[in-house]
Amino acid sequence: MSILLEYESHFTKYLTQTQIEALRILLWLLMIHKQVRIERLAACFPLPILYESRRKHIQRFLILSALSVSLLWFPLIKSLINKEFKIGSRLIITIDRTQWKDKNVFVVAVIWKKRALPIYWLLLNKRGASNLAEQQALIRPVLRLLREYELVIIGDREFHSVKLGYWLKQIGKKQQVFFAFRQKLPTNYKKTNKDYQTFEKLKIMPGMKKFLTEVSVTKEKGFGKFNVGAYWKRKYKEKQEEQPWIILTNLATIEDVLKVYKARTGIEAMFKDCKTGGYNLEGSKANTKRLTSLILLIAIAYTSTSLKGKMFRQTH
Repeated sequence: MSILLEYESHFTKYLTQTQIEALRILLWLLMIHKQVRIERLAACFPLPILYESRRKHIQRFLILSALSVSLLWFPLIKSLINKEFKIGSRLIITIDRTQWKDKNVFVVAVIWKKRALPIYWLLLNKRGASNLAEQQALIRPVLRLLREYELVIIGDREFHSVKLGYWLKQIGKKQQVFFAFRQKLPTNYKKTNKDYQTFEKLKIMPGMKKFLTEVSVTKEKGFGKFNVGAYWKRKYKEKQEEQPWIILTNLATIEDVLKVYKARTGIEAMFKDCKTGGYNLEGSKANTKRLTSLILLIAIAYTSTSLKGKMFRQTH
């Protein structure tokens, strides 16, 4: 496990050698069996003790206070980002939420080589969409962690709120922070000295793009002006997008908006890998603390696998 070897001094600050060995084995099992069910991990865990003892051993390990995202993962992912991106360069940060059966997982990730590497995640104690407070709670630690970079935060229509855009615009006065959030077509907008109309009235056709500057979005007052990029992909290989993209932003050009928003597919690929297409998180019945720790292990395993893939491509 290259990450464990490369960052061994970091892990030894918080874990004993026995705990590091348990972590090494669990990461290896995750990569081989693509399963996060504690029962399955216990069945394969190579300790010469009874199955029930192995299961309890893993359960105890997963509630260690040292398995903390802020303690263990933040320094690690920041170091990896510093290696892959120059300080001061632009990072595309994507936020998304996925419902895995009864598990509502909210993730923020950095786009890297058409993939997304997880930075931070929250388990929402409810079904359905996130609200502004939850979105701010997810984004805020990342803004602090990566303040040396220019950040562009992107999200789909769940994150259409002008309140989120306004909040990031205010932060952008102190830190290099931009955003691009897809909007719903029935949303109202208003140019200066014009009447409100919906984005449906833009009359965007496949292959067309438009850029609106300094417009009010929604009829809510007090959130200032935004730019809006509109684009409808051409038909490609007999596939046609059902609707155009309408993107709320503080970026300055339509080209910039489309370039960053197209990177959003990276997090969709990551979710596919971590669900039934990969680590099978849908099969986990762990409680919240253990599930948070299991997602931490997936983050380490997934990031390590992605970096190994890069090294393989460079040497072949």
